Amino acid sequence: MLRRTINRFFIGEDKRVGTRTILVGHRPVSETEAYVLQNFCDNKIISSKYTVWNFLPKNLFEQFRRIANFYFLIIFLVQVIVDTPTSPVTSGLPLFFVIIVTAIKQGYEDWLRHRADREVNKSTVFVIEDGKRVKKDCDAIEVGDIVEVSMDETFPCDLVFLASSSKDGTCYVTTASLDGESNFKTHYTVQDTAKLSTCQAIDCLIATIECEQPQPDLYKFVGRIHIYTDNQEPIARALGPENLLLKGAALKITQKIYGVAVYTGMETKMALNYQGKSQKRSVVEKSINAFLVVYLFVLVGKAVVCTTMKYFWIDGKSVDFPWYNQKTQRERETFKLLKMFTDFLSFMVLFNFIIPVSMYVTVEMQKFLGSFFITWDKEMYDETMKEGALVNTSDLNEELGQIEYVFSDKTGTLTENTMEFIECSIDGCKYNDSVTEVDGLGYYEKAEKNQEELFLRALCLCHTVQIQYRDKVDGAKSHRESFFPNYVSSSPDEIALLMGANKYGFTFLGQENGFMKIKNYKKEVESYELLHVLDFDCVRRRMSVIVRMPSGKILLFCKGADSSVFLRVPENEIMKTKVHVERNAMDGYRTLCVAFKEIPESDYLKISVKVKEATMALQDREAKMAAVFDEIEKDMHLIGSTAVEDRLQERAAETIEALHSAGMKIWVLTGDKMETAKATCYACRLFQSNTELLQLTTKTVGEDYHKEEQLYKLLMEYHRKVVNETPEDMKRSWSISLDYGLVIDGATLTLILNPSQDSCSGHYKSIFLQICLKCTAVLCCRMAPLQKAQIVRMVKNSKGNPITLAVGDGANDVSMILEAHVGIGIKGKEGRQAARNSDYAITKFKDLKKLLLAHGHLYYVRISHLVQYFFYKNLCFIFPQFLYQFFCGFSQQPLYDAAYLTMFNICFTSLPIVAYSLLEQHIPIDTLMSFPKLYMNVSDNAMLQLKPFLYWTFLGLFDGIVFFFGGYFLFYDNSLEDNGKMSGNWSFGTMIFTVLVFTVTLKLALDTRFWTWINHFVIWGSLAFYVFFSFFWGGILWPFLKHQRMYFVFAQLLSSVSTWLAIFFLVFLSLFPEIIMVIFKNTKRKGRQKRGSCKTACNSVPDRPSDRPLLLRTFSDEPNIL
Repeated sequence: MLRRTINRFFIGEDKRVGTRTILVGHRPVSETEAYVLQNFCDNKIISSKYTVWNFLPKNLFEQFRRIANFYFLIIFLVQVIVDTPTSPVTSGLPLFFVIIVTAIKQGYEDWLRHRADREVNKSTVFVIEDGKRVKKDCDAIEVGDIVEVSMDETFPCDLVFLASSSKDGTCYVTTASLDGESNFKTHYTVQDTAKLSTCQAIDCLIATIECEQPQPDLYKFVGRIHIYTDNQEPIARALGPENLLLKGAALKITQKIYGVAVYTGMETKMALNYQGKSQKRSVVEKSINAFLVVYLFVLVGKAVVCTTMKYFWIDGKSVDFPWYNQKTQRERETFKLLKMFTDFLSFMVLFNFIIPVSMYVTVEMQKFLGSFFITWDKEMYDETMKEGALVNTSDLNEELGQIEYVFSDKTGTLTENTMEFIECSIDGCKYNDSVTEVDGLGYYEKAEKNQEELFLRALCLCHTVQIQYRDKVDGAKSHRESFFPNYVSSSPDEIALLMGANKYGFTFLGQENGFMKIKNYKKEVESYELLHVLDFDCVRRRMSVIVRMPSGKILLFCKGADSSVFLRVPENEIMKTKVHVERNAMDGYRTLCVAFKEIPESDYLKISVKVKEATMALQDREAKMAAVFDEIEKDMHLIGSTAVEDRLQERAAETIEALHSAGMKIWVLTGDKMETAKATCYACRLFQSNTELLQLTTKTVGEDYHKEEQLYKLLMEYHRKVVNETPEDMKRSWSISLDYGLVIDGATLTLILNPSQDSCSGHYKSIFLQICLKCTAVLCCRMAPLQKAQIVRMVKNSKGNPITLAVGDGANDVSMILEAHVGIGIKGKEGRQAARNSDYAITKFKDLKKLLLAHGHLYYVRISHLVQYFFYKNLCFIFPQFLYQFFCGFSQQPLYDAAYLTMFNICFTSLPIVAYSLLEQHIPIDTLMSFPKLYMNVSDNAMLQLKPFLYWTFLGLFDGIVFFFGGYFLFYDNSLEDNGKMSGNWSFGTMIFTVLVFTVTLKLALDTRFWTWINHFVIWGSLAFYVFFSFFWGGILWPFLKHQRMYFVFAQLLSSVSTWLAIFFLVFLSLFPEIIMVIFKNTKRKGRQKRGSCKTACNSVPDRPSDRPLLLRTFSDEPNIL
């Protein structure tokens, strides 16, 4: 009670939590009315993460949050603190290299953000103060300032539109930098301020604005403006999104506007939308983490074994101390536990290279550089849009090769979203290219003349289309009337309907001073006063306008989906139009129904009051407006329907067939009518002629109170047919005889996902999911955006956690794009919100085929080989070190020199695997595109499963054994030098390291199927660099080294013929299993090709790539020139 009294006393009775009050121009309303100043943020934009002072600690903290970096930091600290066998440089240098490179990269990116922020914050703006234009920096704008913006400038903050150079108080803006929509949008002032179009006039405005607190929704704004005049009650006007000019949007055509700043700086809607999307992790990243855990256990196991064996060896031999330093047993036992722990840590340090820290850098580099191949792909470049594919995140490149379920929107994704008016129906008479007929009759007949004119006037009046005028001079009027208007709308449907009305003689000429003008078939201009617009929304699925006719009558015109309009007109008017609607839907056309009603003047006054109250509400404005609109749009009369064609995209059917052949199941999620969506699905071959459709719709389930029982019966029937009768081994493949398709609408899906609390309905979701997973294709129509995301989430979280992909082009697809493992946005005509929120953006649906079957397949193979190869070569590297401990009394003596330990992953073996992971094509791209079934060879994370992992692990162990014991038997009792001197520890280790470097590099050469000059350069260049470095490192007495243990070792080693023979023999022996496997595969391939020579070409897929290197041709068909 006290709080309410205080609020009422200080900030007025209407002040509510969650709103802000702004003084326009900072002018107080009156001396008697109290106003508590509120603190608002400044207009400074900060998109950077770091400052000069916090960069170092913050960046280091973020980098060491990664488990691998933190692990190697601990190892480095152990080496510094504890007396370990290896130098801290061996683990510190690679770690610091990774940290420094990452810090430089992130610091440079943040510097670019700082520079961009500075350009924005220091840009020049004009603020109206004391009736004059005052120049200021952008970051000096405060909430309440009146700002002047000129044509082609961007708005410096979120402004409430007050006045413009246009007499009608409108302006045109583009929001391409916000949502990607390049079309012009019309914004309006409140009529009370529209005439204040000069600095002096706008400076005299005394008003307050009360609006909601900042929130990120670009399309929502709730507020009201109170305008104060001399000795009169303040005038209150509602403010909505059409009155708000967003920061980042650009003013077009209009010469200048005035607006008051309501949200500034980091509270603008653009800044609030900076927040990142949730992090998506690929299946490969999860496999890497699993492998790291396995090798971490191997590392700990090795350390435990060596520590245990060391103390067994000490106790058995009694050689813990030399003879001249005998200690008593008590002294030896005193610090035994501590010594055992330090020995354990020393062995951990000695073997820690089995965990490859450089693999993370290589993987990040591979993903980042590999993403350019998608951007550079000329076959995915659209000449019309002058744009190509876009990679918003490179973390999911390999996930493109693992897709199991594709969820696609229909309109603008499978279709072009280019609407063409086909026909209309008026009072049951079909109008098609000026020819009319009555269904079922053998003669032609027109509807009544007044009904025709009423229908065409409804099409010309019931819309939100604006006309784009670039010239605002006095002669513009005659110019408008002599040429066909240039319509601008966010919906291509509305423009198509106006084009259709023009075909029959009625042309919309535009809106001016609250009047809509139409030119009828007699070339007469009619003027209608626009009283109210009941905007379209996804829940109502209709829109209406209330206009005053020239005769003075008030009419409401409504257009919307048939399911929405039919419920609000008499039943006897429905059937004659419903026939046309259903037939048009079966033909794949988009249909709308048109209705009207006359509103008496007395009723209109009541309606106007209710609409004003709802639009003035600051709390729950949408719900209150929906309730008022629902009450108004009743008892209407049906006039007719329209049919608009949305053509299928180029090669959409071919793409769907290819994805089907690749083992993917495709679901279409659309808000369209079921019949229209079904026709599109048949046209794009999602449903085949032999597909048995299972329908769960309001027609099959019913709409009475028994609908849940009927739904349960249908679910159980379909479950028996699809699940129980389908073989269990039909995973990702199906035969023609078992081809099922499911059709479900939004109302039935609501019953399934949100059932009542009785006993049987709780199982709806699981039964429905089992049916869906067995169907080859699913069509979900009449879907709300939230339902699309629910469907994707349901499949994503099902048994086996299948990898999902969602593709769409509109704002209503963003929820499912964000929900899926991989989100694909199409740069379409419904804006760029889908493309902005996606992981990858493409120009056409057909590009999905190459993105998945070629890019996705190759990226997965490359990075999978990279991961397995890294663990393999590090196991080869460390396993001889482990074996060596059994021959040196577990003394933690390192086998390799510190320089070799440090540079093995950084220099000697890094570039060949990077080149392989970027350029390898184990199968030519043309073959991957021609034979989609090859996609299934790598599905289900096939290359990172247990079997391949064990193969690479055993191969690493085998090679490590060959390296160690081959060198051991060579050095055991033989002298490699002419003077008979026996070789020492460093000669033995260098010999093993040389065989190791040559083996792992040549192993990669054997795996390479697609050779380019880059592969040759890095593979043979790396081997040459190792030889050069070894001569250089051992050929100089380095002054900074305490021990010159590698001096002349490598040169002396290679002076022996036995060493040369041993190196060649051991390398060959290590690669022998791989050579045998390659020969076996080639023999098997040739035999398969020979047997299949008389069959289809599908049975003889070549394994060798084409002659066009990937890097040079960038997935194009241009010839390669080396």
